[in-house]
Amino acid sequence: MTLGYPASPYTTRRRSLVARVADRESVLRRLDWVLLAAVIGLVAIGSLLVWSATRQRMIDADLDPQTFLQRNLLNIGIGLALGLATALFDYRMLRAYAPFVYGASVLGLLAVLSPLGSTINGSHSWIVLPAGFSVQPSEFAKVALCVALPMILAERRDGEAEPSLTDVLLALGVAAVPAVLIMLQPDLGTTIVIGAIVVGVLAVAGTPTRWILGLLAAGALAAVVAIQVGVLEQYQLDRFAAFADPSKDPRGVGYNTNQARIAIGSGGLTGKGLFEGSQTSGKFVPEQQTDFVFTVAGEELGFVGGAAIIVLLGILLWRALRIALRAEDLFGTLMATGIACWFTFQAFENIGMTLGIMPVTGVPLPFVSYGGSSMFANMMAVGLLQNVHMRRYA
Repeated sequence: MTLGYPASPYTTRRRSLVARVADRESVLRRLDWVLLAAVIGLVAIGSLLVWSATRQRMIDADLDPQTFLQRNLLNIGIGLALGLATALFDYRMLRAYAPFVYGASVLGLLAVLSPLGSTINGSHSWIVLPAGFSVQPSEFAKVALCVALPMILAERRDGEAEPSLTDVLLALGVAAVPAVLIMLQPDLGTTIVIGAIVVGVLAVAGTPTRWILGLLAAGALAAVVAIQVGVLEQYQLDRFAAFADPSKDPRGVGYNTNQARIAIGSGGLTGKGLFEGSQTSGKFVPEQQTDFVFTVAGEELGFVGGAAIIVLLGILLWRALRIALRAEDLFGTLMATGIACWFTFQAFENIGMTLGIMPVTGVPLPFVSYGGSSMFANMMAVGLLQNVHMRRYA
């Protein structure tokens, strides 16, 4: 038994302050700083490209040329806050809340299909809020699936090396609900990204190869049926036609891809310089601050700038896979795998469509394209990666 005077309120407060400082230092030390640096590099380059893509248009409209830059910086700030909150909430506890996260994402997708939804650029994918803000729930559905699918596939009985058929079918059913709702908008690009997440998570979970091949075959058959029964809009079919034959209708359906390749090709090795691109300032490439933002990099920053973006994306994907390999449990591994598949396929699709090696599907380039919902979802995904990484030391 130890005798002594009780601690004074000052001493108690001092000890509490010291403990909080130590906790903050511990969190900072456990962050994956390489991953964070890659993300900061991408959003910094993206902000410059968005500014360049929109500057002349705003000047021509007699508006503030920094409007989109300021909005993009605001989106980044909000996204970082969401990512921080996601990183600090222990993902092992998040596992219990996965059904609620998934349910909220489905409700958001249903709201889009209700009178609350709005059509922008041919896709009924948005909910317009007061003060000119808009939300795209399909972006958050990716985050929800990266949590919900691992929750299902990580629940294994002792001695099981691979998920059961029941678990696989349940996972496919969970993924099918948002995929169908997104296709009804219709948003083909996001649906394909979801397919990439599903296949990647199932493969890493140990699903037999024959089941994966069967799933891919079923997906190809579903795509054919969707085309035959008219699920896709005519403009989406036209995009595939332009991809199959780039010379078809260069002033119509092939206009976007032709102008994109002209912009990228004209940049050469080091580019024409920021704000100096004739294709960009002349507004020849539609949707250049969002889907075709890589064309700004190609024209104004050249091969060097485009390569820098690809290298930063490569670092991001490397760290995501590294986190997946080193996660302390299967749930963390599958969650990081889903995010890696999401970023990998979406980046490849976006850059590929500007180069003409992939069809135009309207997906943004992660962390580079302008868009609030996309930035928020991307930052939350990075927060989940940091979450899994930090808990290895907990």
